[in-house]
Amino acid sequence: MQLELTAVFKPAAEGGYIAFVEELPGANTQGETLDEARANLREAAELVIEANRALAEEGLAGAEVIRESLRLTA
Repeated sequence: MQLELTAVFKPAAEGGYIAFVEELPGANTQGETLDEARANLREAAELVIEANRALAEEGLAGAEVIRESLRLTA
């Protein structure tokens, strides 16, 4: 699966960078360097998606559902 999201990096007042994904609430982090912030943000986004998937599966346990791929263009 490939999904393209928007990463935003902002210099922090105390140094380093604050980072978040515009389209994925909860995916935010920071890093001392831009490269560190990028790596941390990738991990944060993966963890948010993984946690959301687990919550959805838990809430649907035993239910009859239809799952299919969803492709978006923005």
